[in-house]
Amino acid sequence: MNLEGKLLGNRYEILEKIGNGGMSTVYKAIDKVLKRNVAVKILRDEFTTDEEFIKRFEAEAESAARLTHANIVSIYDVGVEGNLHYIVMELIQGKTLKEIIIKERGALPWKWSVNVAIQIASALEVAHRNNIIHRDIKPHNIIITEDGIAKVTDFGIAKAVSNSTITAFGTTIGSVHYFSPEHARGGFTDAKSDLYSLGVVMYEMLTGRVPFDADTPVSVALKHMQEEPEEPIESNPKIPTAVNKIIMKALQKDTTLRYQAATEMLRDLRRSLKNPEGDFVEELEYDNTARTQKISLDEYEEMEQNRSFHKGNNKEKKGGKFKQFIKEHKAISITIGLILLFMISLGGTLGVLKMTNPAEVEMPNVVGLSKEEAQKEIEEAKLVFEVEKEEYHKEVPEGFVISQNPNYMERFNKVKEGSVVSVVISKGQEKAIVPNVKGKEKEEATQLIEEAKLKVEIIEETSKTVKEGYVISQETDPNTEVLAGDTIKIHVSIGTGIKQVSVVSVIGQSEENAKKTLSNSGLKVNVAYEEDSSKDNGVVLKQSIEIGKVVDEGTTITITVNKVAEMKQGTVKVNLKSLLNYTPEKDEEGKDVVEKATVKITVGNDTIYNQSNPKTKTDITANFTAKGTVTIKVYVDDILGNRTKEINLNTTTTCIFE
Repeated sequence: MNLEGKLLGNRYEILEKIGNGGMSTVYKAIDKVLKRNVAVKILRDEFTTDEEFIKRFEAEAESAARLTHANIVSIYDVGVEGNLHYIVMELIQGKTLKEIIIKERGALPWKWSVNVAIQIASALEVAHRNNIIHRDIKPHNIIITEDGIAKVTDFGIAKAVSNSTITAFGTTIGSVHYFSPEHARGGFTDAKSDLYSLGVVMYEMLTGRVPFDADTPVSVALKHMQEEPEEPIESNPKIPTAVNKIIMKALQKDTTLRYQAATEMLRDLRRSLKNPEGDFVEELEYDNTARTQKISLDEYEEMEQNRSFHKGNNKEKKGGKFKQFIKEHKAISITIGLILLFMISLGGTLGVLKMTNPAEVEMPNVVGLSKEEAQKEIEEAKLVFEVEKEEYHKEVPEGFVISQNPNYMERFNKVKEGSVVSVVISKGQEKAIVPNVKGKEKEEATQLIEEAKLKVEIIEETSKTVKEGYVISQETDPNTEVLAGDTIKIHVSIGTGIKQVSVVSVIGQSEENAKKTLSNSGLKVNVAYEEDSSKDNGVVLKQSIEIGKVVDEGTTITITVNKVAEMKQGTVKVNLKSLLNYTPEKDEEGKDVVEKATVKITVGNDTIYNQSNPKTKTDITANFTAKGTVTIKVYVDDILGNRTKEINLNTTTTCIFE
């Protein structure tokens, strides 16, 4: 489908396609309102038929839009146009990290790679702090700008498809090469899952390949769950020891042995730049004496054979020596026999006590496991599985364990065999229906939203049509299904928000005092002038808004000020020769023959000059007294022509005709 030229949301004009992804197509567009280029990500058609998916997609995109960070691609808008579901985001000029890795065809410089990892971890730190898990960290979702800044994109989209299979719709969602083990098996994912994926990204940057690869996505997923990766330093000896340890810690299959937060990983990454060979990465290990270990059948048989071999040899050697000892030391032998008899008796007593007093077993940690997995682990530990209750949970998926009792305390908690372990199972995210509160009073609207198990955020704004304290609009449409605990934004009127002013009288005041009085009242003042000889000069004659009328602060009022013109001396100058463009004729002797003309000058109805002058005269001057604007005319031999001018004696007193 060709979308070039299409206008989305009456605002975003599609310019050209700039990329394709597993879930969406990316276009370059221009924001007609803010006059800037943006990227518009449009969901592929095959995803638009799943209403539940669309709701999750939009909810997560709106949630991710709240993230503001230098290393996170900003989301500006989320919308739908017909069957097109789109996200408007910051347009980044650069290449994806995957493109850079492919272009280099091998390992990238370790310092550059660590700096990129620091920026990604910094972005994750902010996201995790806001309870947003990416779930799709991979080089394809990391853009390196032309300035070398790493920008993480697609926050929230992966979560919308967290319940899909890894090959949903024939497309590998999120690319299984970067999945954490718990993600690959469909288990509970959290911040530590993102850090595992970041470890895979670092591995690929520094070796040029992913830690696990196979012919099918399922095979890759199994390797993530079952196999240990080759240490990256074995493929690239140039990797510093500290960086190698950071990657291996991030890639631990047991989430308790990984970095527990992005902040921890950031700290070690920054240390590695200063001390690349340092021994500061904390490596957690299993306590083999306190936890049941899984071994293969071959290993078990080999252990048993070794034990039998050593046991037989020891019996043969010890048997001969023991018989010889008894023969030589009969008294001591009797004493030893009595001691042995006592020990056998004691052993029997302890055996009876053991039968009546159950052994202690290690408490398994089942938080985050599915109900079936939790039951299996608890029963394998010879404990009794019991579901205490089921409840809604915003983060834990439906059917997974939220908590357990007794609690799992690190890795050293033990309980009596046969003890009951009760668990709380998640019912998933509780849904809620948004009530219609438009036009309702603020307190009533707040109560309705909270009763619907939602939070409310009030945004105050002015309105000339909605009474103060009532809801103007709500940002989420009524009857929309959302997650319980979501925040619904409502816009509440605070009235016009403009102070009201009662207009006072300034008629009769001087211009300066009138302007000061009205300005102090919060009005803007415009001044006009007219002449009234019956009133004092400079006083206000009238005002445009009647006295006592209530208007908005900032309203403009016009005052008319009396301005009586003063009598002033004026001068008219005429250059007759230039005015007539006159050149004298020559007589028979070659002398000039100069003609005369009568010049009459009038000011208004008064004639101020009327004389005959040679047509070569250039300095005719006449003075007059008048006020305001006057009309001056110059007649030559009683012909006016176009010799008429007006002058304002308040601005100029000389009128020239030439």
